[in-house]
Amino acid sequence: MALAIAHSRGLDGLNAPPVIVEAHLASGLPSFTLVGLPDTEVKEARDRVRAAIVNSGFDFPSKRITVNLAPADLPKESGRFDLPIALGILAASGQIPAPPLADYEFAGELSLSGELRPIRGALAMALQTGDTGKAFILPEESAREAALTGSTHVLAARSLLDVCAHLADRQALPPANATVSPKNWPKFENLSDVRGQTQAKRVLEIAAAGQHSLLMVGPPGSGKSMLAARLPGIMPPLQGEAAKASAAVLSLVGQFVPEAFGRRPYRQPHHTASAVALVGGGNPPRPGEISLAHQGILFLDELPEFDRKVLETLREPLESGRIHIARAARHAEFPAEFQLIAAMNPCPCGFHGHSNDKCRCTPDQVARYRSKLSGPFLDRIDLIIEVPALPSDALAGQADGENSATVRTRVEAALSRQRARQQKSNARLSTQEVDANCQPDAAGSKLLHQASAQLDLSARAWHRILKVARTIADLAGSDAIGAAHVAEAIQYRRFARG
Repeated sequence: MALAIAHSRGLDGLNAPPVIVEAHLASGLPSFTLVGLPDTEVKEARDRVRAAIVNSGFDFPSKRITVNLAPADLPKESGRFDLPIALGILAASGQIPAPPLADYEFAGELSLSGELRPIRGALAMALQTGDTGKAFILPEESAREAALTGSTHVLAARSLLDVCAHLADRQALPPANATVSPKNWPKFENLSDVRGQTQAKRVLEIAAAGQHSLLMVGPPGSGKSMLAARLPGIMPPLQGEAAKASAAVLSLVGQFVPEAFGRRPYRQPHHTASAVALVGGGNPPRPGEISLAHQGILFLDELPEFDRKVLETLREPLESGRIHIARAARHAEFPAEFQLIAAMNPCPCGFHGHSNDKCRCTPDQVARYRSKLSGPFLDRIDLIIEVPALPSDALAGQADGENSATVRTRVEAALSRQRARQQKSNARLSTQEVDANCQPDAAGSKLLHQASAQLDLSARAWHRILKVARTIADLAGSDAIGAAHVAEAIQYRRFARG
């Protein structure tokens, strides 16, 4: 047979469009031509595929070989097309049967010896392969990742020879097993290790219960980073579609570990990170830190040290939960439902308002430092608190407070109430959903109107206060939002008003 067709998948953001690999053998001088908008990595498949076929014991055809990757207007990148290209050539030359190729999709990078190497994005591709009814043949390591979809029949292969034996009905490939081991996850930091900071712990619990954004302001050594590191330990693991979506994004950059499926990502980029590193970009577009933190936590320490333009890029995804990256040749959209946790000092030296009068910053210096955070950016943060320095007696004493497991029980109960009521966390409620689910009683409404008049609250701040009040009521097990819940929510926006 002079023509053979194999099926694979490309990657366009989280989308994995189908790619048809057509291999044609014709008479003429021996040559190997790849068409269909391949990039350099794909073009290099010619040498990898030739060596892999020969070293697997097959004959490389002395023909004029043309391989087309369709559709032609979809850019093709990475070595994932090595396996379907090799199979297409072998089928077109009659060395393996061609009809079975129609029942599978293939992806995998070939070594020169014919062994299969893992690829990026296997989980994202498998999520869409399940819609076709075809089985998906992948390198062994990538197959373990793809099997987590639960909706796709995934087969694991170690080499090109193994795949050919399966297609020829000589030796069947084993189905991939999804291995999830929460018991083997690294242990979370315990909240009981934090001494003092009772109010900060309370706000951390509220942030976890409603998945609200949080900014902690305090002097160096007051425990801001320590508190942030303990947030994952008081939040429930990811389940269902949320776990798959988070894993799929991490899979795109090769950072997903199948055993950690369901663990909330915790990302902490350095303050020198660029806008592209934070929101994504490049050619082809790759997800940035906000997307790698999808369904998890993005912790920005030393917040004013980030470039202001970089921070401003967070405004849209904080509202929409998605980021659209547009480049001249490529467009991509990535999910970005992250929980922003940030920490900063109150002034350049860090000791403004400290009881020991260490601060020597002038009022102008303090104002300039805080002005690095724009009003619209601060307006999008739900909770803003001051974390004071600990007195010496608290440092010398024993660790106090509840442990993470106890707090997590209350957080899980509050999140369960939210899912039962509105199928999402309070932080993700739209304006219409806030009006329907977060209206306080008469006393709470009166208090909120008074606060709005005194603090000159924006419409966004008004709705965020209602969301936080709803979370506080959920933690208390209350269906109604009372004045006490509203009052507590209001006090967590004082810093935002300067």
